[in-house]
Amino acid sequence: MSNIEKHIKGRGAQINVRNKFLELSHETRDDFLEYCRLEGEVADKNKTQYLEVFPKTIVNKVTSPDVGMGYSMNPYQGCEHGCIYCYARNAHEYWGYSAGLDFERKILIKKNAPQLLEKKLLSKNWRAKTIVMSGNTDCYQPAEQKFGITRKCLEIFLKFKHPVAIITKNAYICHDLDILKALTKDRLIGVNISITSLSEETRRVLEPRTASIKKRLKTVKTLTENNIPVNVMIAPIIPSINSHEILSLAKAAEEHGAKSIGFTIVRLNGAIGQIFTDWIKKTMPDKAEKVLHQIADCHGGTLNDSRYGVRKKGEGKIAEQIHNLFRIARQTYFKDKTFPRLNHELYETEKHRHRSSRDGQMTLF
Repeated sequence: MSNIEKHIKGRGAQINVRNKFLELSHETRDDFLEYCRLEGEVADKNKTQYLEVFPKTIVNKVTSPDVGMGYSMNPYQGCEHGCIYCYARNAHEYWGYSAGLDFERKILIKKNAPQLLEKKLLSKNWRAKTIVMSGNTDCYQPAEQKFGITRKCLEIFLKFKHPVAIITKNAYICHDLDILKALTKDRLIGVNISITSLSEETRRVLEPRTASIKKRLKTVKTLTENNIPVNVMIAPIIPSINSHEILSLAKAAEEHGAKSIGFTIVRLNGAIGQIFTDWIKKTMPDKAEKVLHQIADCHGGTLNDSRYGVRKKGEGKIAEQIHNLFRIARQTYFKDKTFPRLNHELYETEKHRHRSSRDGQMTLF
């Protein structure tokens, strides 16, 4: 059997790797996923399982100094999109699952997220700080169509006039266009759309269950036409896979109305190094060693660099070439464009109003 024949269609990871905390085995069941069929792929025969969890908090303080966000929240843990490079895979191990196929098949659902968010925004000590939805996993992954948790959370942000940012690569965000338009009236929303390639062939193996490139670009245009600011993340840049597309991706982003662009260079931290290596040897056997070597060249000879400030940017000749290309892209297509600052001024008044209303209701009892 050839390497290509071993490739599991419709999934990113091809294996489950050992959980560094514990090893668990899980029963799987047959399934055929409609959206895979519509894209012309045969889904692997392992059902995506939705497992409800009950966190005590939902807003997380981000302590990493180079992430670019102070607070995040994730309605879902694990992600059916199956992006092979996703740094969030490692977090699945904390829940007792593998960072490989389990990350895509076993999605943890936080149904109480809207209630936890409202409790946080009602907190006496909380001050308005932009909270990023999808700091870890995509809040508009397929599970959102079933559970609608992201929409309910956006309703809470609108209720309190609190600033929120979204990171997604799913066109389903347009399902909530009514709420996004209401938020943008007071400059309370910013959206980051991830577009890693203009090649559908690359997208299908790199990010198997994400929206097509055409749909993502259309999403950028739709949001822009409704005055919702969009930043396009050309991320991650993977040498010899999408590094040659930087200029064309920037051009497409600008033509569809993006306000700005950003990028990171791929790093394969934790279990992701093993998962990615297995994947590329099955999906791109002819260039696997070249890609792995070039990724290592960006990180001091290894697949990962954990140093803050360097880990996402990379260093060395290949990284320098990527930085130079991106600098040209930004200068060429986004020279006079800026992403607007979100409004943090309205929240205190709304919080006070809702707290007063709640306290007044409590006196009735």
